Amino acid sequence: MREDGRVSTPPTLEDVARVAGVSRATVSRVINQQRRVAPDLRAVVEKAIAQTGYVPNRAARSLVTGRTGTVAVVISGVDPEIEGNQMTGQVFADPFFGRIVAAFVRALRPHDLHPVLMLAETDDARAQVMSYLRQGNADGALLVAAQADDPLPGMLVEAGQRAVLFARPEPALPISFVDVANRDGARLAARHLIERGCDELAVISGPAGLHAAEERLAGFRDEVSRHGRAYVPAEPGEFTLEGGEAATERLLDAVPGLDGVFAANDYMAQGAVHAITARGLRVPEDVAVVGFDDSSIAPLCRPALTSVRQPVEEMAAEMARLLVGQIAGERQVRSVVFDPTLVVRDSA
Repeated sequence: MREDGRVSTPPTLEDVARVAGVSRATVSRVINQQRRVAPDLRAVVEKAIAQTGYVPNRAARSLVTGRTGTVAVVISGVDPEIEGNQMTGQVFADPFFGRIVAAFVRALRPHDLHPVLMLAETDDARAQVMSYLRQGNADGALLVAAQADDPLPGMLVEAGQRAVLFARPEPALPISFVDVANRDGARLAARHLIERGCDELAVISGPAGLHAAEERLAGFRDEVSRHGRAYVPAEPGEFTLEGGEAATERLLDAVPGLDGVFAANDYMAQGAVHAITARGLRVPEDVAVVGFDDSSIAPLCRPALTSVRQPVEEMAAEMARLLVGQIAGERQVRSVVFDPTLVVRDSA
């Protein structure tokens, strides 16, 4: 409000142009990040924007550029039985999803892109995501699908939407994705347990049909077979502490002398530690345990978890980079696969 009591109007493009001594069209080109502006002239306009306090109208800018400045961050299929606020709590309580979303925010910010979190736990929710994208409310989607049979990647491809997927799609689809070399990570775990002298090995695998879980199981078994051991028993889990605990109890009953366990994620590894110690056994003296992800819970467990690290933050940043390229006009479908590393702690 001005000193005379009247409401002041916000600065306009014309105000910026007058202060900068350039045309309104030049100011518009700078604001809309078009390249046909000399660097020295762009600097003059940006200084005038700062002096006037001009704030671009995002809706008007969207009409000019054809972009919204937003990206849909979609977490799909976490648990179809959980709805609303309960599912939101589950997503943010899981350090895996928290790391991904935080990395998306950091990676998108320099490009003036703002994430809109969307949870697609049911068919209706997935339809809402597709409607949101088809109506042009976002410039593209960063998708994390938790279920092997999630239809959303295929729906995005069929609709011709810009999108990047966390983890390789199964079955194969023409959609860009970022993944970790899951088999190689599991091989690291197997090699470490064998080098520790473990003889009776077992795996707590992830959900049946999930590509990452199957790759981790296959990689572990492959490495063990290279050391002359023909078979490794496995029990499935649902990537939860409870799932890991139950699977470990079954393995302890089925495998006499079990002394080495590889769990396909850290939550299941933590559950394995609970089940082993509940039997009066020691970790790692009696049974060594290796997890996967190197999540934030790994160093907090007792004993601290040895875990295969997938570089989640770097992977999420690469997803954002690929999507920014698509928004800028890149049409080629691309994949980026990161190498895992083994972080050795106290559990193995």
